[in-house]
Amino acid sequence: MIFCPFFQDMSINCSLWQENSLSVKRFVFAKFSEVSGECFLLFTLILLMFLVSLSGNALIALAICTSPVLHTPMYFFLANLSLLEIGYTCSVIPKMLQSLVSAAQEISQEGCATQMFFFSFFGITECCLLAAMAFDRCMAICSPLHYATRMSRGVCAHLAIISWGMGYIVGLGQTNFIFSLDFCGLCEIDHFFCELPPVLALACGDTSQNETAIFVAAVLCISSPFVLIIYSYVRILVAVLVMPSPEGRHKALSTCSSHLLVVTLFYGSASITYLRPKSSHLPGMDKLLALFYTAVTSMLNPIIYSLRNKEVKAALRRTLGLKKVLAING
Repeated sequence: MIFCPFFQDMSINCSLWQENSLSVKRFVFAKFSEVSGECFLLFTLILLMFLVSLSGNALIALAICTSPVLHTPMYFFLANLSLLEIGYTCSVIPKMLQSLVSAAQEISQEGCATQMFFFSFFGITECCLLAAMAFDRCMAICSPLHYATRMSRGVCAHLAIISWGMGYIVGLGQTNFIFSLDFCGLCEIDHFFCELPPVLALACGDTSQNETAIFVAAVLCISSPFVLIIYSYVRILVAVLVMPSPEGRHKALSTCSSHLLVVTLFYGSASITYLRPKSSHLPGMDKLLALFYTAVTSMLNPIIYSLRNKEVKAALRRTLGLKKVLAING
């Protein structure tokens, strides 16, 4: 049997989740640095970004839910995106923070599978939601007279359900497929969390089918929504160019600028991570990219939407004012 070392004197069989065999009880995350000061600095930065992300996304979701003026398709999808970002960061960052400042850098097999599922679930859902938001902007600018019927509550609800459903199906399928493999060698994940490529790298035997499945899922669930986003913005650009007034063109583009910036941040890092050849993967670069799209992007999204949108800023002021009044009366 092949064994993997676990900290000092512990050793366990590296066959994972196979019937009639011993199973790995723990994986170990690789240390970010042997210098405690560097780990503490990174812990502080990630914690601050995590708190900003949680508070910002929660406030935007609350402001949209409590402001009737924001009960429109664009803000319906934005509220979904904010709730998704909360789940996205909560699925990864707490364990990352624990690993940075404590000796408990391990994770159970169940915990690793759960983390991988939710990370994939929220990530794929975000790809689909961003495409739905681009489609909404396209309908609003290119077909303003038919916008109310084409983007009715039922249509928006269906688009949201499809987005969340795609994330659930793909996330569950990828997680089950990977954790049906045998794992051997050093059971150390060279990453901050249980992302698909680093965990797959620990598997023994032929993993070409899994690599193909990850690539196909990335093409279908990352590239396909991105193509829809590009198509939507091409139509938007054509519609804007034929508008007679500069004010109309500026107003139309300003409603898309926040979404376009979020798409650039999210898809830029995700595409580099999942669509580049396996031979070009470097652990240090993968960690940096993962940190960017799990912590930095989730923190920037509410800032981007609140700073560049007058209606959201007004709703946030009303929400914060209401909370202050309730706190005083309480």
